[in-house]
Amino acid sequence: MSLQEAQAPLTRRGIPVERDLRVLALGSFANRFGGGAVMTTSALYFTRQVGFSAAEVALAISVSAIVGMLVQVPAGHLGDTRGPRRVLTLCMVGAALTGALPVLARTPWQLALLLALLAFFERSAGSVQQGVIAQLATGGRGVLFKAYLRAVTNTAIGLGSVFGGAALVIDEPWAYVSVFVLNAVFTGFAAWNSTRLPDLPAYVRIEGEPRLGVLRDWPYVVVVAITGLYSLHFFVMELGLALYISERTAAPPVMVAILLVMNTACVALFQVRLSRRADSVEAGSRALLRGAVWIAAGFAVVSLADRGDATFAVVVLVIGSLAHVVGEMIGSGGQWGLQMGLAPHERQGQYQGFAGLGFSVIAVVGPPVVTLLCVDMGETGWLVLAALMLAVAAVSVPVSRWALASRERYGVLSHSG
Repeated sequence: MSLQEAQAPLTRRGIPVERDLRVLALGSFANRFGGGAVMTTSALYFTRQVGFSAAEVALAISVSAIVGMLVQVPAGHLGDTRGPRRVLTLCMVGAALTGALPVLARTPWQLALLLALLAFFERSAGSVQQGVIAQLATGGRGVLFKAYLRAVTNTAIGLGSVFGGAALVIDEPWAYVSVFVLNAVFTGFAAWNSTRLPDLPAYVRIEGEPRLGVLRDWPYVVVVAITGLYSLHFFVMELGLALYISERTAAPPVMVAILLVMNTACVALFQVRLSRRADSVEAGSRALLRGAVWIAAGFAVVSLADRGDATFAVVVLVIGSLAHVVGEMIGSGGQWGLQMGLAPHERQGQYQGFAGLGFSVIAVVGPPVVTLLCVDMGETGWLVLAALMLAVAAVSVPVSRWALASRERYGVLSHSG
């Protein structure tokens, strides 16, 4: 790619300039719109309409999460070696065909099985798509396009949640079922849309090369562990903050929804702008550290919310959440810069699947840790989390240099950044 092409704007009037990136954005919007609707309604449907207990639903979701973790790296590898676009389409078709099946569950084990089947295809598609993005958004635009996609998907989830909210208001079985069907239909559209992408070449594995080489790439493994720990802040603000507000502050419970809407709006408006300086490995590590400073400041402010009345708590929560979302957007760009910049271009699917595994592990262990620190320990716990974010980000700087040196030494640096 020429210098002129690399410096060309990513979007014009909010739409990607390049056709292939427009196709990816459209598919992501459709997929996450349906996902947002299901996310809003599924737990209540299975507990209030079908009659499962909350613990049974949680266990079924945990089983599906474990299945999703197990398939991420093999699916990414399959995409690399069999052609990313083809494998992406097959996985999306599978997700569309299984998207509405969970409504048929009448026992907890059926629910776990059907959610696991859906997770198999959804997580596989997600891993393969990350490799497709890395191959198509070249010339240093990978981080920017991921930032753009995050803004798009946040908007889609928000709009889908409105549709799901309508089903909650109606509160009839047919309304909930229609949400699952809607998700399947939109996923089917995303599957068809993926056929419009170019047929990317498959990677031919060199004789003697391990099938899942990322598992032996220790610098990358360490970087993924760091970015995974860094992702803990998402669960702090999604789960820990909600519990903290309801159990330890005088703020009204509606603040949970208000802060969520505020976060979504900020990401939609500013994510691309705040990711512009994270398009390389070294820049990514510096962005991670800058983001951690903002996040830690947000946590420190939020920790004060239990010290005063409702008005004081609301003001403190808004200020702290705004500081956090600034750090969230800067730090997300840093994570993408590290994860994409250190991955060999021809094996982006396998490597990005492994990068997603770091987030998936935190998704399993994070909730109880966050609950302990944010709710049980209160102000002290929030300050511990702030210190943890700063420490993890500070370590990322020398680790990223070590990882980058290992690529330069063996000539396997990614061409995506």
